[in-house]
This record gives sequence, C-alpha cells and structure tokens, in this order.
Amino acid sequence: MKKKTVAALGVGAAVGAGLGVLFAPKSGKETREELKQKIDELKNKVKDIKMDDVKEYVDEKIKKIENELKDLDKEKAIKIVKDKAKKIEKECKDLAHYVKKKSEPVLQEAVEQVREKAIEVTKKAIEKLENE
Repeated sequence: MKKKTVAALGVGAAVGAGLGVLFAPKSGKETREELKQKIDELKNKVKDIKMDDVKEYVDEKIKKIENELKDLDKEKAIKIVKDKAKKIEKECKDLAHYVKKKSEPVLQEAVEQVREKAIEVTKKAIEKLENE
C-alpha cells in the first residue's frame, strides 16, 4: 500500500471516529473529552509508525484537528454566540431606526417583530450553550 494511502486511511479513521463522537447522543463536554481521548490514542499509534513521511502527514492533520477542536470549547462558543447576538441586535436597531426615519409605519411593526424574535433566538442559543 502506498504511504499516502496509509496516511489517508489513518486520518480518515481519526476524522470518522471524531465525527462519530461529536454526533453521539451525549453532552458536548463528554463528546469533546472523548474526541480528545481518541486523538491522544491516534497520536500514540502514530509514534509506532516507521515511515517518517506518513508520520509527518498524520501529525500535521492531528494538529489541525486539535486546533479545530479547541474552537469547539464551550466558553469560546458562548463568546462567539454573544458577539453575534450583539451584531444582530445592532443591525435590527439600525433597520428599525431607518424605517422609522423614513416614516414607513407598515414596515415598523414588522421590523420590531424581527428585532424581538432575533433577541429571543440569540438568548435561547446562549442559554443552551451555558446550560450544556
């Protein structure tokens, strides 16, 4: 088997295991911990491989996966959602102000409903992340 094929199989298996863990019916914290564990297991297996170029390729992919996994961190996700919520609320306020300034009463009520729904949706997203 070619070295790249072996490396691709190894990375494919790692990604598949990672995705399986992520989509399992467990809490986010549990699945992130299991994925970290699987990555550590893969790292240990890579150490035993004799082909240097395969080891380099797999190590590089593992580092990329680990960096992406860090982005799944609960606190980071909450911060991203809160930042997005602020941006959405600002855009809704800007839209409401513009419609009011242009004296479009037909649109004012619809814009207010969008603003209220956006606040509700973002609050629920933040609550869900915080309670996970």
